[in-house]
Amino acid sequence: MKKLWLAGLMFAALINVYAQTDSKQLKTKKEAEIEKKVAALLSQMTLEEKIAEMTQDAPANERLGIPEMKYGEALHGLWLVLDYYGNTTVYPQAVACASTWEPELIKKMASQTAKEARALGVTHCYSPNLDVYAGDARYGRVEESYGEDPYLVSRMGVAFIEGLQGTGEEQFDENHVIATAKHFVGYPENRRGINGGFSDMSERRLREVYLPPFEAAVKEAEVGCVMPGHQDFNGAPCHMNTWLLKDILRDELGFDGFIVSDNNDVGRLETMHFIAENRTEAAILGLKAGVDMDLVIGKNVDLATYHTNVLKDTVMQAPSLVKYIDKAVSRILTAKYKLGLFDTKPKEIDTETVEAGNDEHREFALEIAEKSIIMLKNDNNLLPLDVSKIKSLAVIGPNAHEERPKKGTYKLLGGYSGLPPYYVSVLDGLKKKVGDNVKINYAKGCDIDSFSKEGFPEAISAAKKSDAVVLVVGSSHKTCGEGGDRADLDLYGVQNELVEAIHKTGKPVIVVLINGRPLSINYIAEKIPSVLETWYGGMRAGDAVANVLFGDVNPGGKLTMSFPRDVGQVPVTYLERPDFIGSGKGQYRFSDKSPLFPFGYGLSYTTFEYGAPKLENESISVDGSTTISVEVTNTGDREGDEVVQMYVRDDFASVGRYLKLLKGFERITLKPGETKTVRFKLGFDELNILNQDMKKVVEPGTFTISVGASSKAEDLKTVSLTVK
Repeated sequence: MKKLWLAGLMFAALINVYAQTDSKQLKTKKEAEIEKKVAALLSQMTLEEKIAEMTQDAPANERLGIPEMKYGEALHGLWLVLDYYGNTTVYPQAVACASTWEPELIKKMASQTAKEARALGVTHCYSPNLDVYAGDARYGRVEESYGEDPYLVSRMGVAFIEGLQGTGEEQFDENHVIATAKHFVGYPENRRGINGGFSDMSERRLREVYLPPFEAAVKEAEVGCVMPGHQDFNGAPCHMNTWLLKDILRDELGFDGFIVSDNNDVGRLETMHFIAENRTEAAILGLKAGVDMDLVIGKNVDLATYHTNVLKDTVMQAPSLVKYIDKAVSRILTAKYKLGLFDTKPKEIDTETVEAGNDEHREFALEIAEKSIIMLKNDNNLLPLDVSKIKSLAVIGPNAHEERPKKGTYKLLGGYSGLPPYYVSVLDGLKKKVGDNVKINYAKGCDIDSFSKEGFPEAISAAKKSDAVVLVVGSSHKTCGEGGDRADLDLYGVQNELVEAIHKTGKPVIVVLINGRPLSINYIAEKIPSVLETWYGGMRAGDAVANVLFGDVNPGGKLTMSFPRDVGQVPVTYLERPDFIGSGKGQYRFSDKSPLFPFGYGLSYTTFEYGAPKLENESISVDGSTTISVEVTNTGDREGDEVVQMYVRDDFASVGRYLKLLKGFERITLKPGETKTVRFKLGFDELNILNQDMKKVVEPGTFTISVGASSKAEDLKTVSLTVK
């Protein structure tokens, strides 16, 4: 019987090998056919036609039958950059998506976004953002990041790309589009928290922190497009940095797609970096470095570099430049063939009636929002609220409600948001939830970006005549997002004073944070009994908040970004190296150095107990592997989700390194009293370091493996692994 079982296993393995081989051969054959078609087409193109092809959504070439490749943004749902139509689904912002710690949700979201993109004729999207947040929340684009850890960003990024592009036979088919991994590379490492600002770092930090998500995007997800960052690396702006774009991205990582510039960035080699003396020089620098497509939103001719007015005469006088143009155009045409654009007619879209999203997508947006909510505090189990014990509820704060805008989109959806058919605010969601059973007393209190206290009396009155208060504060696209950089991290305007005023009424207060960056909320953390971090929760945000507040959903999200106590702490991240052990002892004088809330942190309406982690083998060889397991038990009386996290540290190594690194995580659901065993692999990928020669190696010695509920030492249990 055992022999038959082994024979069956071997047969199945062989079938799988043959299937994979056939798939690879078919793909190789298809690629060879596309290569021939591209070469034939390129030979027929004039120089003007080639240059025209090297811009985003280049118009169709009717003479040669070259189709348009229309672009959009897809960070958390489709956004057509210069239009607001299509009733697209707006999912929670990227930082919220990551807070689910569930990559499969992100993959499904991206696949739904791809279908909506195709419905609107879009086939190339400028997402995902694979920038690892560097711990400096002054930087406004924090909300676009999946978090402060390279492994977590990698897992979320791969899931997003696979969902948007498809995999295997479905890759780039009629239901999928090309993804763009951005911003290559090290974009958040700016010195003053300024978008696109000056940065400087070692190659080690580049490789340990910022490169891994792009490596995963290329090698695992086969991303079709990459966008460089605004900044420079080692003195060479990314858009002309051949070491980054050719030596690293193409030669080392094996990227074979096309590179699109960030908006106006080839031209900025002249106007921002002051390296090129004119646009022609800038264009040539970009071309030679391998930037294939010039993105100039709005197609302002005065800002364009890959334009016939700029390049034609120079190229005709220097024919050696034609090879760079041919290579760029070949990559763009290859993408259009892979997408099947040559074989389909462009969609005729009525912008007044087109409906890209649907109820299934909107329900899924709600599921992600619910799973992304993080409970930061819940003293005396104030939450969940019991609708049978509350007769009135005050809903207060500048972020409690937003009316549909006359133009643009909602400020409480975060950056890169399309216009959904509707937005459910916290006020809307609570009204729907309680119906006529609870009286809702609403008062705005103040504006998000104002210093006026004119609305305070109304808000205080609403609180005093209510049994409890839901106070909704934070940020919006007025105070956060791209270009929304700040010099401090407190609640902007008079929001903190509003919190103090409402707290002094003596009513039970729940603070709901709607924001795009970690904030220094010390007063809230100290005084307010219950606090929810909801980020920008998408078009169904209010429904999700209401479901959590009243206990229909048990919060299970975890922070992917540490919260600072003060702006003077930044950068604040769990990715720390050992501090000085002499005078000062590596601490601040007069203030706490630890984060207000750490990476990986989040509470639940139930409780979980971790057993001692167990290694399958306590000793392995440098090229070996093992597994670690831990039992997790729900010790409370509610079903709930827990995110089990594994961190690794090489105790003594040939180079300096971080105190610990996330190398595994899994979100599990447990019923009351239920126990589950969670296992993580430990091998080369989890144990390697970059040695002094910048090579990935596993060095002999002991490794501390930590497993638990957050990155905080008190939340982790450890075991030692020996590598020989």
